Amino acid sequence: MTDLWQDPRETPEARVADLVPRMTLREKVSQLSGIWWLDPEAGGMAPMLRETLGAQPDWDELVQDGLGQLTRTFGTAPVAPREGLELLARRQRDVVAANRFGIPAQAHEECLTGLAVWGATVYPSPLCWAATFDPDLVQRMGGRIADSMRALGVHQGLAPVLDVVRDARWGRVEETLGEDPFLVGLMGSAYVRGLEEGGVVATLKHFLGYSASRAARNLAPVSAGPRELADVFLPPFEMALRAGARSVMNSYTDIDGVPAAADPELFTALLRDQLGFEGTVAADYFSVAFLESLHRVAADLGEAARLALEAGIDVELPSPKAYDAPLLAAVTAGLVDEKTVDRAVSRVLRQKCELGLLDPGWAPVEPADVDLDDAESRALALEVAQRSIVLLANDGALPLREGVTVALVGPRADTPQAMQGCYAFPMHVLVHHPEVDDGLTIRTVREALAETYDLSYAPGCPVLSGDDDDLAAAAATAAAADVCVVVLGDQAGLFGRGTSGEGCDVPDLRLPGRQEELLEALIETGTPVVAVLLVGRPYDVSRLAPRLAALVCGFFPGEEGAQAVADVLSGRVNPSGRLPVSFPDSGSSQPWTYLSPTLGRLTDVSSVDPTPLFPFGHGLSYASATWGAVTATSGPRWDTDGTCEVEVELANHADRAVSEVVQVYLHDVSSSVVRPVQQLVGAARVDLEPGAATTVRFTLHADLTSFTGRDRVRIVEPGPVELWVGASSADVRAVVALDLAGSSRQVGHDRALEPEVTLTSR
Repeated sequence: MTDLWQDPRETPEARVADLVPRMTLREKVSQLSGIWWLDPEAGGMAPMLRETLGAQPDWDELVQDGLGQLTRTFGTAPVAPREGLELLARRQRDVVAANRFGIPAQAHEECLTGLAVWGATVYPSPLCWAATFDPDLVQRMGGRIADSMRALGVHQGLAPVLDVVRDARWGRVEETLGEDPFLVGLMGSAYVRGLEEGGVVATLKHFLGYSASRAARNLAPVSAGPRELADVFLPPFEMALRAGARSVMNSYTDIDGVPAAADPELFTALLRDQLGFEGTVAADYFSVAFLESLHRVAADLGEAARLALEAGIDVELPSPKAYDAPLLAAVTAGLVDEKTVDRAVSRVLRQKCELGLLDPGWAPVEPADVDLDDAESRALALEVAQRSIVLLANDGALPLREGVTVALVGPRADTPQAMQGCYAFPMHVLVHHPEVDDGLTIRTVREALAETYDLSYAPGCPVLSGDDDDLAAAAATAAAADVCVVVLGDQAGLFGRGTSGEGCDVPDLRLPGRQEELLEALIETGTPVVAVLLVGRPYDVSRLAPRLAALVCGFFPGEEGAQAVADVLSGRVNPSGRLPVSFPDSGSSQPWTYLSPTLGRLTDVSSVDPTPLFPFGHGLSYASATWGAVTATSGPRWDTDGTCEVEVELANHADRAVSEVVQVYLHDVSSSVVRPVQQLVGAARVDLEPGAATTVRFTLHADLTSFTGRDRVRIVEPGPVELWVGASSADVRAVVALDLAGSSRQVGHDRALEPEVTLTSR
């Protein structure tokens, strides 16, 4: 007879309620952590890795009472799919055989730029997703990544990152979706839908306020008030939870002295009680132990376990440190209530139930040869890259004419590493295995451009350092050509081993190394210079940008990024990306975000002008849509509990396809608290073939105007507002004046978070 907990016909809640009382305390605790079975060479991936995990434990002893998660079976060292599947299946069979209930482990992997395993497609970085302003495309990408994960027996992906950029000096900017909470939520929730509809648990990172660390230093304390947390950092998580995310990961930082991993206000009062989240909270790697070793709020690991568990951290990752013997001892000593353990294990088991891991007859995926970088995936990676390239400036030099001689220069011109961020497998893991190839083909800009143009090449300088002779040689190469294309940017890495990436924070936004000197030398030749930036953050290029013939930004565009860059430079693709982060101007101060109030912008009371060189939402094209009328069809009255409609007419009078991103910003004329001058509340990418015309209609609920009032309650406040409709935050094509009429209204987490957008052909 099948026990109730094994019956798939029963609800997950009923099954878990039947199972948990049958388990011993040790069996429960065993479900609350993962195991990272490290390769001997894996210790270099993060500082203190070996020290934090300790000696490699005995495998049989670890799994004898069950196991919560298997950490990065594929993503720790280069293993072929069949080899990894054999390893995962063997470990899962060990886990099932060892524990009384035959419960397998939940397997997780990183998936920030695609599944981070050897030979899997490297998709563009999240900044690129955001630059597309195309949530449908990002959702397709998420679904494709989920297919790869399921084929390998992986249940959970540690992405997306929903941290809103507040200071571009932070090393993890490359992992984010930009500086606007609406855009971060829009694109992040699209990715979540792709993963979750593909059967993979999405994990939202990092709850909450991680990117507001002081001076942009990784893991530094956060100075953010409750209003900033509620109105800037929280909305993307609200949107992604509504999209179906089933896991959340904590931030490493502390807010006003309380580490996130030990904060029940965040993970119980806010996430559970207010937002209604019913999934699992996974500890960012080592963060439970960090309560003792870094934050110093716990005297020992047992106290760290108590603080984290009571706060609402259900699973300790990547391996058991505090949620092991220290937690068992704390429960036995009466320092931790076993009911708190029951709460966490119930959530873990409910998710395993949803994944089918408690069903009779469950079996691991059998070893097979799996193509993780097939033609369809590469084509999708190319499409995302093409739609993410941002043309920042152009004096007519682009697209490059046929037959011109091109001097290709720069440290990022002839390396596949230029296309990849720090969480791409080759940059994250293979740097520790130099004897192993990438497992896939990643071309360079030099290789892609050489198919179309007569190239001469000189590197000029590396990303960091360099010598005068190489700078001079590059200038000579440029002087002999019709046009010079210089490819500049970052070397992605981890914890100081790069110029961008986790732990690679910077004190200023000057281009790394001698790259600005190289650019100056090239400009001095008199040859028109087209600069291409392959970067993980926006840089201050204001000193030289006005003297460039053109400036292109690609962020980290993935394995097909070189082809996308070549397609844009040649004109085969009409550039249509838009900036998810502002580029600073000379003399501007950091941190900067376009979400600034009046006194955060240029004023007469400060000598510092923070106006960006290239603003949020900016992007040029070779041919653009023609804007027609912008009208509020619902009239000037906008009820505080109603909707308004704004229509934008677009037409394509060009001889090629065009793509426009219509952006709608809210400007609150006056309010009871200080508000940003403008903030994005709607955006729509519109593709038009030659001769086509369309009307874009935004139906905006008054909830989109809400903010946290003086009493820290979110309200829709009556009064005059304006909708600034345009092609960027600085390129406003029309101002729609409206009056929010009615009484002030409190709104909750069930409020409208996005406008309804419809396109009607004309």
